[in-house]
Amino acid sequence: MSTVQSTESARDLSLSIAPRSPEGITLSESGARRLARLSEAEGKPVLLRVAVDGGGCSGFQYRFELVDGPEADDLVVRRDGQAVVIDPVSVPFLKDSEVAFVDELAGAQFVIRNPNAASSCGCGVSFSI
Repeated sequence: MSTVQSTESARDLSLSIAPRSPEGITLSESGARRLARLSEAEGKPVLLRVAVDGGGCSGFQYRFELVDGPEADDLVVRRDGQAVVIDPVSVPFLKDSEVAFVDELAGAQFVIRNPNAASSCGCGVSFSI
C-alpha cells in the first residue's frame, strides 16, 4: 500500500469561486478586476449597472453604466468586493449569465455571456431570445 503526501498545506491553497445570485447571474474575475481599477481611477467605489433594453439589430441590447449605488429594487451581484446591479425588469433576460470584461484586438469592453440568447449580432451588444 502506498500513500501520497502533499507538500502544500491547506492554508497555502486558494480557490476563487464566483458567488452566484439566485437567478444564476455571476460577475467574472476579469469583470471584478476591471471594476476595481475603475473604482481606483474614480477615487471612489463604482458599480456596473447592466440593463436590457428593446432595440438593436437583434431585438434586445445590453446597456452598461457606471453608478455610485444600487436602486432599492436592484439585484446586486458581488465578487471580490465589486458589484454589478441589475434592475428587476432586466433580470429574467440575464438568468444564468456571466458579466465579464474582455480585452481583445477588437477592443476592451464589458460583455454578457448569456446562455439564453438564441442569436446575437457581431457587435456583441444586441441579442434575441
